[in-house]
Amino acid sequence: MSERFLLSGNLHGGSVVASYPYDDSPTHKPTGVYSKSADDEVFRYLAKAYASNHPIMRTGTPNCPGEEGETFQDGITNGAQWYDVEGGMQDYNYVWANCFEITLELSCCKYPPTSQLQQEWENNRESLLTFIEKVHIGVKGFVRDVVTGSGLENATIVVAGIAHNITAGKYGDYHRLLVPGTYNVTAVVMGYTPVTVENVEVKEGDATTVDFSLQPTVMAPASNLTQFTATPAPVSTITSATVQAEAPNPTSLHQPVQPVDFRHHHFPDMEIFLRRYANEYPNITRLYSVGKSVELRELYVMEISDNPGIHEAGEPEFKYIGNMHGNEVVGRELLLNLIEYLCKNFGTDPEVTDLVRSTRIHIMPSMNPDGYEKSQEGDRGGTIGRNNSNNYDLNRNFPDQFFQVTDPPQPETLAVMSWLKTYPFVLSANLHGGSLVVNYPFDDDEQGIAIYSKSPDDAVFQQLALSYSKENAQMYQGSPCKDMYPTEYFPHGITNGAQWYNVPGGMQDWNYLNTNCFEVTIELGCVKYPRAEELPKYWEQNRRSLLQFMKQVHRGIWGFVLDATDGRGILNATISVADINHPLTTYKDGDYWRLLVRGIYKITASARGYDPVTKMVEVDSKGGVQVNFTLSRTDSKVEEGKVPVLNTPNTSDPNKKEFEMLIKDLSAENGLEHLLLTSSGDISPYRYRPYKDLSEFLRGLNLNYPHITNLTSLGQSVEFRQLWSLEISNKPNQSEPEEPKIRFVAGIHGNAPVGTELLLALAEFLCMNYKKNAAVTKLIDRTRIVIVPSLNPDGREIAQEKDCTSKIGQTNAHGRDLDTDFTSKPETKAIIENLILKQDFSLSVALDGGSLLVTYPYDKPVQTVENKETLKHLASVYANNHPLIHLGQPGCPNKSDENIPGGVIRGAEWHSHQGSMKDFSVMFGHCPEITVYTSCCYFPSAGQLPSLWADHRKSLLSMLVEVHKGVHGFVQDKSGKPISKATIVFNEGLKVYTKDGGYFHVLLAPGLHNINAIADGYQQKHVKVLVRHDAPTSVFIVFDMDNKIFGLRRELVVTVAGASMSALVLTACIIWCVCSIKSNRHKDGFHRLRQHHDDYEDEIRMMSTGSKKSLLSHEFQDETDTEEETLYSSKH
Repeated sequence: MSERFLLSGNLHGGSVVASYPYDDSPTHKPTGVYSKSADDEVFRYLAKAYASNHPIMRTGTPNCPGEEGETFQDGITNGAQWYDVEGGMQDYNYVWANCFEITLELSCCKYPPTSQLQQEWENNRESLLTFIEKVHIGVKGFVRDVVTGSGLENATIVVAGIAHNITAGKYGDYHRLLVPGTYNVTAVVMGYTPVTVENVEVKEGDATTVDFSLQPTVMAPASNLTQFTATPAPVSTITSATVQAEAPNPTSLHQPVQPVDFRHHHFPDMEIFLRRYANEYPNITRLYSVGKSVELRELYVMEISDNPGIHEAGEPEFKYIGNMHGNEVVGRELLLNLIEYLCKNFGTDPEVTDLVRSTRIHIMPSMNPDGYEKSQEGDRGGTIGRNNSNNYDLNRNFPDQFFQVTDPPQPETLAVMSWLKTYPFVLSANLHGGSLVVNYPFDDDEQGIAIYSKSPDDAVFQQLALSYSKENAQMYQGSPCKDMYPTEYFPHGITNGAQWYNVPGGMQDWNYLNTNCFEVTIELGCVKYPRAEELPKYWEQNRRSLLQFMKQVHRGIWGFVLDATDGRGILNATISVADINHPLTTYKDGDYWRLLVRGIYKITASARGYDPVTKMVEVDSKGGVQVNFTLSRTDSKVEEGKVPVLNTPNTSDPNKKEFEMLIKDLSAENGLEHLLLTSSGDISPYRYRPYKDLSEFLRGLNLNYPHITNLTSLGQSVEFRQLWSLEISNKPNQSEPEEPKIRFVAGIHGNAPVGTELLLALAEFLCMNYKKNAAVTKLIDRTRIVIVPSLNPDGREIAQEKDCTSKIGQTNAHGRDLDTDFTSKPETKAIIENLILKQDFSLSVALDGGSLLVTYPYDKPVQTVENKETLKHLASVYANNHPLIHLGQPGCPNKSDENIPGGVIRGAEWHSHQGSMKDFSVMFGHCPEITVYTSCCYFPSAGQLPSLWADHRKSLLSMLVEVHKGVHGFVQDKSGKPISKATIVFNEGLKVYTKDGGYFHVLLAPGLHNINAIADGYQQKHVKVLVRHDAPTSVFIVFDMDNKIFGLRRELVVTVAGASMSALVLTACIIWCVCSIKSNRHKDGFHRLRQHHDDYEDEIRMMSTGSKKSLLSHEFQDETDTEEETLYSSKH
């Protein structure tokens, strides 16, 4: 029902015939009753189209065993006439959807042998193609509003003489199947005058196009016209395909179009309202959801911008949130009014047009839609509907700076926190009810009493609050609710939150302390749920305030922080204001916004790896001041001329340039979202696959996509199940040392199978989109992807669905936890020998369960982590692309107060243990590995899999992007010969070795890094390299021959060596001569040194055989002092 199918075939077996509706009759007689549908002629036409192209079906005599006498004229039959079928799918399609479906019986044998499948394909090929072509017959077109030109969704299409109507789609598009003939077609929409087009000729082949333009019975103002009304018109009868409407001349004096939609909008009504405006104003709107409420209602946001869906560098982002308390409804209705006002006045009203063009506006009408549905109109000061469906106050549910919030995080809270971390919001207001005042941070204090709790930006918050209250005359007076609170007084209609009353866990303080966003809380009226007839008054009182407050987003300073070397923006640079202890950070293009009141300020921009820059800036009251900063890399002046700083070099390879641009685009805001939106196929796991199904699924992928997949077994489990490894690459099973290689592993604990299903979904997603989606295709062409979906299949087989805490299946069949005894079990030996010890992976991602966070090495306790910044960065990339993990509030049962900053933590700091796969991968596989804990429940119900996939798919794809970053290098000598096994040392600790062909690749955190390149017989090279967050960095190192031997000049060493050799030869000659003389004089004096042969052999054997340590027979995490230092070495 969610897809607007037009034509369908339901393929069966057991006979050879095309059956059409209806499948049953009112009498339900077993057979012989022709049950005719309104479109019987169309159905017969469709059934004949299939049957006439089938060599057996068209004969009408299938001669099925046991039914040799059964015949069907022309190879078709009415369903009920053949035999009565209640509850059939084809009838459901016709009656309840716009879809015409027939049932096709393809062969007498229901499950024929494989040898017959080729013949069945030959029998049905032309029929299948012909039937598909019939989707184009009939009439098609659009139904539009004559004034706005926008499509009318769900318009009804009526064909005279056929008692079966269809409806138009989202954009007013429709298609009605009809056989050749002449018809009268009518379009009907509530609120519009119906229009009929007579004598529409339908021919064989493509559909006839018939468009409808309907006139509103009560004309609504258009977005580019002045207001006018039209009297209702009679039903129009026309002979052309469209209706032309003349637009009135606009008046010379402009007046903004005011909202006309004043009523209380329950959720379905609000949903339709939002979709309507998103549909009617697609050039300036984007409707999206940030998550769902407890009762699974969408938390909708309407974006209004001249470039919806895009963050424009330098343009600030603003948000309004309403209805956080479900029974405080004025804000909800005002924000719907505001959406209507902005949409209708864009392009005609200068104020609105300028605001929309210069600001990215996000409006959430209802943060608590469940509570709203429980609240009651007329509620003045009650609490029914205030809380969410779990009965928690959402404005006491955010992490607090002074008090521990003990209530579990709610879905609405987590969704909004994720939303606020996703967009670079600058300014916000949270709309409430119950008083009339603007309340600013802080909302509470350390003592928990009503006292002024001053934030570092107290002056800014006061100015923001006044900008709203000054435009609302009643609010500005400061004595709002005299009948309810006679003693309450707010000077100029504003108040510090904590001074009014203490609110721990409030949303506005969380905004200020955890993001770059300044938020205030606005109480819009004394009555929480006023009568609908009072709503126009609220709009009139707040209209100017709402607009004026939005303009404040442009106050203060704004600009860019740029890299002096290449002029590109620096992400997460810090903007500090002297004497105001509240630094902000830059966004992805290096852009920032810092709200300030009028004055002179000392502003400093700083970033890791760069020298800070400070400027004196004067801010006036007229608007924002642009202040750009250009930062130089640290020590670049000192080292100038000695140590070159390398970045991605220019290349003449257009394919490489194109791929680097792809990585940058995918790293940008909405880059991965765009990839997902443009991808093919709706991959959504819906069930868990036991071992047999998993094996068949992987084989199916390999058989269907043989050119990009290679399925191998790494070994067997204790109970002899295969440990499958699926490689996805444009050249599977071929060595490509220049390409990065990434490994995904799941199921090390059999009781946590979510990771397995996520990896199977990822594999199918990649395969389905190869050669279909340009970004996915390029990623597969340039990456070697290895997926190991289940490392512990034995444990998985005994684990039980919906067991959230059970340890059944956690271990292998011998009861051993593979992640605490990684080196000595059949399962782990298989992956060690066939993957990890090959040391050719750039990144590994392991998926587990039992929480919602990401850990990085080491899991072993008391371990100093070298290259910690890089490992933490990789974990953060995954967390930041997940809607919940980065919030650091897993909210798992029995651990509801657990707080993991950024959702990322070192393994040993969370659950320390010896012998983990992660530690082994880093220490002996020379590969950084992170562990993702996918959900609090080890084995959640299958019904949760679609949402888990939706949450993790962006993060999984981000790893495919991230593996291409860091430093890609190539090492050769001056003659152009590649140098393999050269040692590349980063930051005097981290080591990597060049592969065959001289290639190396290592992932590093963004910033400036030192490189020392070492190779036997060559001079050491020392360079600096800048690693960016959004692009790979290439390094090309050319070695010079080493002119020194033992620290001395090569020429001197050669001369001395030559002289020494000459002296040695002369001495040898003299000795030989002397010995010859003696030999002649003492012919019998030659003495032999006698040894017992067996004793000699034993002695040599003892001396030459050392006590060499076995890599896999000791606690590997203690073997840090090996002959060859590992990639990520550890300090003690």
